[in-house]
Amino acid sequence: MSSNPVILVVEDDPQIRRFLRTGLRAYGFEIYEAETGKFGVTLAASRKPDLIILDLGLPDIDGVEVLKSLRQWSTRPIIILSARTLESDKVGALNIGADDYLTKPFGLEELVARIRASLRRYAQSAQPDSGNVFKSGDLTIDLVRRRVQNGGKDVQLTPIEFRLLTTLVRHGGKVLTHEHLLTDVWGPKHVKNNHYLRVYMKSLRQKLEVDPARPKLLLTEMGIGYRLANDAV
Repeated sequence: MSSNPVILVVEDDPQIRRFLRTGLRAYGFEIYEAETGKFGVTLAASRKPDLIILDLGLPDIDGVEVLKSLRQWSTRPIIILSARTLESDKVGALNIGADDYLTKPFGLEELVARIRASLRRYAQSAQPDSGNVFKSGDLTIDLVRRRVQNGGKDVQLTPIEFRLLTTLVRHGGKVLTHEHLLTDVWGPKHVKNNHYLRVYMKSLRQKLEVDPARPKLLLTEMGIGYRLANDAV
């Protein structure tokens, strides 16, 4: 990745494109723009951006189809930026392959934080050994040695707790749907058992968070799933 990450914005609203162009350039990103889905796919192939911001309500092709098309050949992070607020839209996009989903209106600082988290996660995935140890403040998670320490003291986790935590760490910064987590940790027969996640996430927060009632690490994406905040990494 270059020192100035390249971002492709696929958005038909000229005011939003202007806002993103000005705001993201101020943070040091290089920007390319497309106002249609077809042109967005073309630019993604020719410019090879480090990350793509994709609207779903495009004038020529639905953004979901653009996402499917991109995922046939690209593994670059894709953040959905859409006015669609239904949980089904969010879950559907994430399950197809989006890395994150923000609804309009949105804050530039939050978008930049999520961009940086997605870029970090992608960079780490290109280095197989780099994701084996996760650190955030006083917390250290060693996935190879299966050891978790908080404040220098070992934290005892059950096998399921560790498996759930491992999945979140491996996808640090990415929103994981309930279906994804349940399938990965418990198996495909348990995709409807959301209460499993609530119980085990509560337990993990009790063991890992400074204030379990106000988690800073294990974050809830309401109605969608969970993500591990890796901004401190």
